[in-house]
Amino acid sequence: MNIVFMGTPEFSIPTLKKLYRSHHNVQLVVTQPDRPKGRGRESTPPPVKQFALENNIPILQPKKCTNLEVVKTLGILNADFFIVVAFGQILDQALLALPLHFCINLHSSLLPKYRGAAPINWSIINGETETGITTMKMNTGLDTGDVLLAHKVPINDDDDAQSLHDTLAQKGSDLVLETLNQFDCGSLEGTSQNIKLASYAPKLKKEDGLIQWNQPAIKIHNLVRGLAPWPGAFSFLESKRFKICKTEIKNCDSSNQPGVILRISGHGIEVGTQSKKIIITELQPEGKKRMDVKSFLAGHKLIIGSKFEKKSSL
Repeated sequence: MNIVFMGTPEFSIPTLKKLYRSHHNVQLVVTQPDRPKGRGRESTPPPVKQFALENNIPILQPKKCTNLEVVKTLGILNADFFIVVAFGQILDQALLALPLHFCINLHSSLLPKYRGAAPINWSIINGETETGITTMKMNTGLDTGDVLLAHKVPINDDDDAQSLHDTLAQKGSDLVLETLNQFDCGSLEGTSQNIKLASYAPKLKKEDGLIQWNQPAIKIHNLVRGLAPWPGAFSFLESKRFKICKTEIKNCDSSNQPGVILRISGHGIEVGTQSKKIIITELQPEGKKRMDVKSFLAGHKLIIGSKFEKKSSL
């Protein structure tokens, strides 16, 4: 079948790669424009564009995919399907009506749970032990289309947003191919979503990472996991901003000492919370690289009794 693939970041690559290597024909890749990146702010192509260039797949990079000329260009292709994986732009009805069949979106949750921009992050932040990946027949709503196929994936205790992202990207690529295969066989049936079960995963902001040390240790631990590597959980110590990259929970009471450094060792920095202790094992001082606590302590002195704060005192 003829496919127009729409995607932008690394999450999109496994699906694009499998489609390209399958018997299907990827006619065109539609991706976001190049963006300034890094300290030098050099214009950098998105990962999907890079893959397309390396494999001689035609590329379209519209600032706005609903532009009339873009719609005309896509309409001429007479694609069987548009496959949309983390594209980053909203498709209107004019675009959704272009494929001979329909548009398929890959969403990284078990819909209708965690509709929206950041389902991977919020599922971990909220302490879920299971999530999944869903293919959906797209409509003009926010992740409201009929569910085509879904696959459950456990969230392991040591998962963070990056590791779960990588797992779901791979599982999702298989699910997209299976969705097309079932359509080929005539066995694909969509199921409408139960709106009563819907929940939402809004786009993250940097300030969402501010740690509230008066919360239970499990909530802080899940925040750290859910925001790693971006935007990152953070706090302030002696007016300096620290990103907290990796933590453990120690099962002993630390009530009435939230944010206070209680013990320091090469393994980690023990900090009080509303209940139990958090052990910081990896962190990133502002302007520095991420490091384990042993490396950090080699160049920094911490004092037991010092306190992580919610904001700089400067």
